[in-house]
Amino acid sequence: MIIGVPKEIKNNESRVAITPSGVFELTKRDHKVYIQSTAGIGSGFVDSDYEEVGAIILPTIEEVYAIAEMIVKVKEPIESEYKLIKPNQIVFTYFHFASSEKLTKAMIESNAICIAYETVEDADGSLPLLTPMSEVAGRMAIQQGAKYLEKPVKGKGVLLGGVPGVTPGKVLVLGAGVVGVQAAKMASGLGAHVTIMDINMKRLRYVNDVLPSHVVTDFSNEYRIRKHIKTHDLIIGGVLVKGAKAPKLITRDMLKDMHPGTVIVDVAVDQGGCIETTKPTTHEDPTYIIDDVVHYCVANMPGAVPYTSTIALTNVTLPYVINIAQKGWEAACDSDASLKKGLNIVNGKIVYKEISETFDLAAFEA
Repeated sequence: MIIGVPKEIKNNESRVAITPSGVFELTKRDHKVYIQSTAGIGSGFVDSDYEEVGAIILPTIEEVYAIAEMIVKVKEPIESEYKLIKPNQIVFTYFHFASSEKLTKAMIESNAICIAYETVEDADGSLPLLTPMSEVAGRMAIQQGAKYLEKPVKGKGVLLGGVPGVTPGKVLVLGAGVVGVQAAKMASGLGAHVTIMDINMKRLRYVNDVLPSHVVTDFSNEYRIRKHIKTHDLIIGGVLVKGAKAPKLITRDMLKDMHPGTVIVDVAVDQGGCIETTKPTTHEDPTYIIDDVVHYCVANMPGAVPYTSTIALTNVTLPYVINIAQKGWEAACDSDASLKKGLNIVNGKIVYKEISETFDLAAFEA
């Protein structure tokens, strides 16, 4: 198969979809890999690293899309890429369709095969291609939250870990999934007092068993959330509904109950956000303030640490890329139930129920 890896062009996205070691695994199986020039530079990989393992470097994104049977990316195509995608071309990337009707309709019109990393699902319900980036984002949420609690950037002026004689900061984590657990782990490591909320008692029991005693659990409901936001300094939104928009757990009217300078980091922004006032931001301009509450809603948080993120992502995506390249997408999906759940749009038809329900568009069974 001919595989194309374009350079990511989303704002401040420095990751690349495949490492030189990944290219090596493909070329030794006689697949052709075309890499756009400088695609890997942000992650620490130069063109010669790819050429040494058999990749062919192309100067423009247009050439990569034109030649490839399968495009492997990190982030969803942006508007300038829509016209480059061909009918029957496989596009394997994070799509997060539920957060963008415009992208959804563009991919329907493209007649491409859209396989989304975030909906590839194992038998136990886990999301193997989303997990490593959720781990990165969960940990980064605390790093960024701690920074924006500083007074010069309009935060409360709270040091999360406190110091002797001063109580530590308080972190509220909404969601005890991968993002939430990683955020709680980082925050507790700094010495903060952490409350983590979820509606899944199994997850809360897991958190109770594996995290330190200063991480406390609470069953999530609106009443309890309203209580906690009045006293917590940093709020992490880590709620995920597979393939669908995240529920709004904090509404606009609730901001008035927060202390001025409270910081919200909504990691769920890729799926529309779990805070009503969430709107996507970039690493270039990451925050905005509403009702004296600092919002950090960067839609590609792991892109800020591209070396770590690229390697972590390729570790999990490469086996699926190889499977598709070896068998073609239909046979690969027939032989792998996890990959089949990654099918979102096929030749102009939505085949993932949650996307069709989000936009009230017709769905077809994959």
